[in-house]
Amino acid sequence: MSHKKQVSYQSTNTYSILNSLTEDTQNIWIACHGIGYLSKFFISYFEDLDPKLNYIIAPQAPSKYYQTKAYKYVGASWLTKENRELETENVLNYLDALLEMQELPTDKKIILFGFSQGVSVVTRWMAQRKIQCDHLVIHSGSIPYEFDSSSFAYLPDLKTSIIYGTQDEYLTEERIQSQLELAKTIFPNPPEILKFKGKHVMHKASLKKISKQLA
Repeated sequence: MSHKKQVSYQSTNTYSILNSLTEDTQNIWIACHGIGYLSKFFISYFEDLDPKLNYIIAPQAPSKYYQTKAYKYVGASWLTKENRELETENVLNYLDALLEMQELPTDKKIILFGFSQGVSVVTRWMAQRKIQCDHLVIHSGSIPYEFDSSSFAYLPDLKTSIIYGTQDEYLTEERIQSQLELAKTIFPNPPEILKFKGKHVMHKASLKKISKQLA
């Protein structure tokens, strides 16, 4: 009979940055991509934001895979249902290490951003590690139902924006309403809702709108 064991070891991962962190920087974005992305490509969606004011950090999901049998294009995933708790802790440890290494200044606004699967990653990181954040952006992803009104109470001034496409193939009207009700329950302030006509894709216009609100 087989038995599952586990071992601890040191691991190294990459991440991507866009623009330079200077005295003129006003906003620091930490943006977690969705399934199938690599951070070095995902970060290009933020290129339209003012480079003097916005510094973007895109963490890289650790699990890489070939997206087709042609073995040409590589994607990545944060975690799956297999060993979910253990893999979640590994991902959070990686994000902790990234944040510690960056040594971000305290006089800038911090925006945590998640697209698709990145939503569950960034919200769990916030709630479990009590990450300081001024603005949370949830883009086309599901907030885990494990949260309650105490999960984000440590950030009473937190602003939240929810972005989604009205033709998103992964969303039903029932799921949208369920998620919006959950957001109203768990976040300290009513979320801003940004809808766009489109599918399950990044929406650069909504990012620009949020960035202008931060100024």
